[in-house]
Amino acid sequence: MSEQHSGRRRPRYRALSPLRELLRESFWFAPLVACVGAMLLAGLTDLIDQELFFEAAATQGTENLQSFATAAKSVVSTVSAAMLTFIGVVFSISLVALQMGASQMSPRVLRLYVRSRLTKATFSTCLATFVFTLLVQLGYDDTTDPARAVSVPVVSTIVAVALVMLSLALFVLYVQATMRLLRVPHMIDRITRESLQVLLAYRWLAPNAAAAGAAPQGPTLLHEGRAGVLRDVNIRRLVRVARRHGAVLHLVPRIGDFIAPGTPTVLVSGGTPPRPGWITTALNVGVDRTMHQDLSFGFRQLVDIAIRALSPAVNDPTTAVQALDRIHQLLAVLAPYQVGELRHRDRDGAVRLVQPVPGWEATVDLAFTEIRICGAGQPQVTRRLAAALDDLLRITPEPRRDPLQTQRRLLERAVAVAVPDEQNRVFALSPDRQGIG
Repeated sequence: MSEQHSGRRRPRYRALSPLRELLRESFWFAPLVACVGAMLLAGLTDLIDQELFFEAAATQGTENLQSFATAAKSVVSTVSAAMLTFIGVVFSISLVALQMGASQMSPRVLRLYVRSRLTKATFSTCLATFVFTLLVQLGYDDTTDPARAVSVPVVSTIVAVALVMLSLALFVLYVQATMRLLRVPHMIDRITRESLQVLLAYRWLAPNAAAAGAAPQGPTLLHEGRAGVLRDVNIRRLVRVARRHGAVLHLVPRIGDFIAPGTPTVLVSGGTPPRPGWITTALNVGVDRTMHQDLSFGFRQLVDIAIRALSPAVNDPTTAVQALDRIHQLLAVLAPYQVGELRHRDRDGAVRLVQPVPGWEATVDLAFTEIRICGAGQPQVTRRLAAALDDLLRITPEPRRDPLQTQRRLLERAVAVAVPDEQNRVFALSPDRQGIG
């Protein structure tokens, strides 16, 4: 059954999506653009000042202009010297935030700091202000002879002051946002919101998309690029390649898998197989995972935060319960949907790319197994786990309840081993949405 027949909207492929994700993961692009823009703006304001000066010189003397030029130069020189120190403060705060985030939550959450638009905007604006004020000083004339023309960059000075005000405003917002991200509940909420956006991909599935069928037959292409984690794939490019060759491409690795040279990447069904290099260029391989097309990575981050909080060195079951709240939320949203694979179609509606995604059982195991093992001796965690499993059993369709029932039985066994006293064991297995409210 196609998406059109099932009333589901076809996904809109974004050709620049992988490039956009690459730029968001980098920290050099925004500052570079800001510095180039500052240089262009300095040249533009200098031209405007040259035009304004000739009109002012024709109507008034140069003493007032000379006085303004001296004061403006002092202000701009002070800003230019102080901005480097200001940039150092911003960068130092970023390093402290990264260190605290890695030690308090998980190294996987550091990507949120790197991808933060506000962080890049603050850093870029401060750099642009420094470059602009440095170039503006070249337009000042040091002559003290009133008979000579005096260069007074009025517009440049006004723009420099405006950039300083903008830098200060962004700095205040940046500090506030950084303080929020250092708090575990806000970090968990941020990960959950990103996961919900990725979850929209599952809504593209037809009702029978996860149904078992005959295994595809055809040649398998091997990876020819560098080794690393499969971060995402250029869906539009793969669909275009498959359409050109009249084939259906079945992606072998899942997003988040580690692939090395020689690893099978796609199985070609029908048509003629494309060159392996065309497939390799559509695979974004890096050193770590991203949330772009990887829903499991959202669960992975939440589970990492929970089990780190349950470690003997931290012993913070309340944070684990907060992570379980969001895991419960994501599974509740995912429960009504068939999970198994994504089928991407060309403009004529023909399936051209079949992309594997984690099944329902694998997702449930990822969400609960490690937390159940690490938190078996913490009644606050086991009570919240019991409440989450009981709630999910109520809303999940009957054919898909087996993984949840298995987790419920394993939870009872783990608590029986960790809590020998019967009365405490009964208390530890009593469902409670707050753990111990």
